[in-house]
Amino acid sequence: MASRFLFTSESVTEGHPDKICDQISDTILDTLLAQDPRSRVAAEVVVNTGLVLITGEITTKAHVNYVDIARKKIAEIGYINADNGFSANSCAVMVALDEQSPDIAQGVNVALEARTGEEEDAALEAVGAGDQGIMFGFACDETPEFMPMPIAIAHRLARQLSVVRKNGTLPYLRPDGKTQVTVVYEDNKPVAIDTILISTQHDAAIDGISDESKVQEKIKADLWTHVVLPSFADTVKPSEQTRYLVNPTGKFVIGGPQGDSGLTGRKIIVDTYGGYARHGGGAFSGKDPTKVDRSAAYAARHAAKNIVAAGLASKCELQISYAIGVARPTSMHIDTFGTGKVDEETLLRLVKDHFDLRPAAIIKNFDLQNLPGDRKGRFYQDVAAYGHLGRNDLDLPWERLDKVEILKKNA
Repeated sequence: MASRFLFTSESVTEGHPDKICDQISDTILDTLLAQDPRSRVAAEVVVNTGLVLITGEITTKAHVNYVDIARKKIAEIGYINADNGFSANSCAVMVALDEQSPDIAQGVNVALEARTGEEEDAALEAVGAGDQGIMFGFACDETPEFMPMPIAIAHRLARQLSVVRKNGTLPYLRPDGKTQVTVVYEDNKPVAIDTILISTQHDAAIDGISDESKVQEKIKADLWTHVVLPSFADTVKPSEQTRYLVNPTGKFVIGGPQGDSGLTGRKIIVDTYGGYARHGGGAFSGKDPTKVDRSAAYAARHAAKNIVAAGLASKCELQISYAIGVARPTSMHIDTFGTGKVDEETLLRLVKDHFDLRPAAIIKNFDLQNLPGDRKGRFYQDVAAYGHLGRNDLDLPWERLDKVEILKKNA
């Protein structure tokens, strides 16, 4: 890789059409697990102007009102005015759900190892992976979140857009929005901010101003003060050379599902590392933790983050692969991109020794089904916007640095 290069990542707000879908899907998952921790859920949502479609495969003993779940989440996001083309109270909500395939269920319920008598730990071998696939976990030391700087800052900007909208600081903002950050790297270290781009939905007129150019001037100035500056408090700061773009089309009044349709699982790069690390292709939202697309990606992040936090590498990427109905990973691979303080064979041994990557073990260690106390009924939906990883604003089990000391000791 060149000694000097630019890298860009984007994020979206909770009012983006695709993120509306992710959040409804994960609110359904939260609600079902609160009643039946063994629920099997693959909830998909589609939104368009005035329409919500809930589909997918769900097997559960829980009894919930899917229409009510969708309307409450849409209202919480901020779509409460039908004049904006999409509203919690006026949109049509259609439900078309099926049960999980019994062919899949038999392999998830009883893993291959348990069926063939190979089990070492019957309880943890009992659950097979909910699908085949590859998952990646990544961490680096560029930010306090142990995340690449471009996606970390893009998420901060998107979250702050929502904060100032909801707390009344900038009441003219509407729920839909996107952010994008380009970072300058030299010798693989972030040294400057090249470009900041914010596209945010807004009222047509602001404080009596209806002239489009003046409206955009005000938005640009307000966002710099209330959104941009707070987002760079502990990282490389923007400079006079930083390019700053806001609503470059000239206005952004029509947005949300009125401006574009949305679909669960269409923002997988936003959900993870902003393109900085590899991705296995599987989405997270709407999937219960027997689906390794979700739970194993969290577990891989946990391992990579603890390796970096232990000082064993500046960057670490862990790949895991699974076969459907089989508990143990079919392969593991570690890449430290030349930053490792110990060899990658040693790091792989440490992962195998100290991180149990069987689905049942991940579920047990992270408590992903029996969500306790204040997490019950509201856990997955809180990571369905602004990233599933690097969330220092939430107490997420896969973000905990609980293996650092044992990794240092055994490295």
